[in-house]
Amino acid sequence: MSEDNNGITRRTFLRYTASMAAMAGLSSVLPTYALAGFNNREVLTPQGPDNVVDLTIGKMPHNVDGKRGDAIGINGTVPGPLIRLKEGQDVLLRVTNELDESTSIHWHGILLPFQMDGVPGVSFDGIAPGETFEYRYPVRQNGTYWYHSHSGLQEQLGHYGPLVIDPADEDPIDYDRDYPVVLSDWTFEDPHDVLENNIKMEGYYNYQKRTLGEFFNDVKKEGLGNTVKDYLSFGKMRMSATDLLDVTGATYTYMMNGHGPDSNWNALFKKGEKVRLRFINASAGTTAFDVRIPGLEMTVVQADGQNVQPVPIEEFRIGIAETYDVIVEPKEEKPYTIFAESLDRSGYARGTLAPREGMSAAVPALRSRPKRDMKDMGMKMDMAGMDMDGKNLNMNDMDHSKHGDMKMTNMAKEPVKHGPDHHGIGAAAIANYQFDRLDEPGIGLGNDGRKVLTYRDLKSLHPNEDKRDAQREVELHLTGNMERYMWSFDGKQFHEVNGPIEFTHNERLRLTLVNDTMMEHPIHLHGMWMELENGNGEYNPRQHTLLVQPAQRISALITPRDKGRWAFHCHILYHMERGMFRVVQVADENGSIYGQDYS
Repeated sequence: MSEDNNGITRRTFLRYTASMAAMAGLSSVLPTYALAGFNNREVLTPQGPDNVVDLTIGKMPHNVDGKRGDAIGINGTVPGPLIRLKEGQDVLLRVTNELDESTSIHWHGILLPFQMDGVPGVSFDGIAPGETFEYRYPVRQNGTYWYHSHSGLQEQLGHYGPLVIDPADEDPIDYDRDYPVVLSDWTFEDPHDVLENNIKMEGYYNYQKRTLGEFFNDVKKEGLGNTVKDYLSFGKMRMSATDLLDVTGATYTYMMNGHGPDSNWNALFKKGEKVRLRFINASAGTTAFDVRIPGLEMTVVQADGQNVQPVPIEEFRIGIAETYDVIVEPKEEKPYTIFAESLDRSGYARGTLAPREGMSAAVPALRSRPKRDMKDMGMKMDMAGMDMDGKNLNMNDMDHSKHGDMKMTNMAKEPVKHGPDHHGIGAAAIANYQFDRLDEPGIGLGNDGRKVLTYRDLKSLHPNEDKRDAQREVELHLTGNMERYMWSFDGKQFHEVNGPIEFTHNERLRLTLVNDTMMEHPIHLHGMWMELENGNGEYNPRQHTLLVQPAQRISALITPRDKGRWAFHCHILYHMERGMFRVVQVADENGSIYGQDYS
């Protein structure tokens, strides 16, 4: 089947232009694809014999639901323009910095020479004010990805955009219409103030703490003794059961393609079409979104840019930096709300899938905020309400509706007891027991009767090439001290480690991550795939980011094919800034990190 020149869809070239009336009142800084489909002015494709794409980074005003702030935009828009590449191309992306500070662009999930990865201090020096940096690399993959700053807190100010790579051969995914859906969080506060507020006071943005009334309700249901034990347990952790996200809707407006909830971004369709929605979580804070489209089933066809065997679902959680492509097939000519609710239920982003511009549908009410339980603390419960270390705890404190909380599924592994290393002051606590939570959709999900995506559901469309067993294992613990707002691996912040994590070129290794904190962490490894060990053998899905739940033990197989220095970090911007960052160095047997393997 043929494609149009810009590769907008595979079967039919469908372009919609907003009428002047529809555009009235909308911010001029929004990219055209975010207003009404695609438009050649805002879909950047490589031009000329050198396949050049030009990008300019600069300050700009940004309007969100009628309120104005200052942003960092790319080519004058927030989010930045959609970049559309083709697998098999050699591309040249010229990035000009018009800021008064250094900047960068990281091509998230893209396999390339490490010098082109865009991480200042790791792979290059950054782009100084007034300079133009040329990113050159061969495009060796296809799928949905994104790009963003790796300099300071610029990402929080709007420095991000979508990246789509069309396959060199026939696309196995059939669709008529195609939209990126970029989810993000926006604050009118200075991001440095947001960080400082979290450092000064644990739970600064948590306006959903447990109340006195809730305490008495718990006493009525669970009894005074059990309720006090529950509250004291969280007190020892220096956390509240409602500490779900560091930064919340107290300061954030949640956006969909640059639109706040009141602005109602539209994606158009005709009845009976297959619409491909490419969800990208470009949030900078701690925002994981729970996405659903009431009245429509979604079929997941791609995760982190990699094709997966289709999974019909009604809802999915998308962590920061993850991407999910879904196909929807509206059978009626009516509007449908695309609803992305923050994990802590403090707000939402929304848009409308509609047959005509300007339509809207009912917006669901926010669900009640969930709360952490004993399992999130890393406590293994027996049926008598005792943890396995002999402390009396109340089984009713646990959320029985969570998948796998009270029993392990046939595929799940038995909990693993934590070793003797408590990781020092960098870790306020440890998960005494670590759980296989691949069957669990996450806190606050799975209680509504909807089919919710889990990591266990993801199965690669094609088998992975490297079928070797792991030759060695690297285990890292995700650690933190919420009271001091310190985040780290193995209790050590980045400035405290002596050197990089060493991988050997083309070895086969297992990376095991253990979350000793009570928060979700989206962990991103640059420069190579992580084949998530979710029980699907050679069809284990390839991920560039793993959302690790509290007290979870999760592993992935890795073959480091490209030598170099690669960033490895939590993709919560403030966690990375406060120490949850490492460098992985891939060298050959001679210790060289230069020279790429593009086979």
